[in-house]
Amino acid sequence: MEVTELWREIVDMVSKEYPEVTVNHMYVDNAAMQLVFNPKQFDVMVTGNMFGDILSDEASMLTGSIGMLASASLDANNKGMYEPSHGSAPDIAGQNVANPLATILSAAMMLRYTLGREDLAVKIEVAVSKVLDQGLRTGDICSAGMTQVSCSDMGDAVVAAL
Repeated sequence: MEVTELWREIVDMVSKEYPEVTVNHMYVDNAAMQLVFNPKQFDVMVTGNMFGDILSDEASMLTGSIGMLASASLDANNKGMYEPSHGSAPDIAGQNVANPLATILSAAMMLRYTLGREDLAVKIEVAVSKVLDQGLRTGDICSAGMTQVSCSDMGDAVVAAL
């Protein structure tokens, strides 16, 4: 798209400052296909808001639910805004059914990248893994043989695992 030509020019210009980083430009339709075909080829995807929103929703299904995706928008000094990539989910507000793991994992990212507390980030991530290993799931990721829990119960389980 013509509108992305400036984006590409800026990415190419900035990438020269980071020769250790491999930059591959893709059209969004190919990126979407590659994300399904071989997701491990990606470490970071840099895109504008519209395509990023589409690709992050698609990527969420690799984890089973958009409720699992933590995100961060960082400045050059690792200061940023941390949030789940799913937004506020007004359609399920107040029902105690949301998956809190993306929010919890976003806090782990904040500890790691902005506050420099890798030790605490790892503790949170290990606690989330323990809870998932116990088979606890919110409705969006629940499957046969798992135990469905509410949003608050999932949060309590992560706290207990800490």
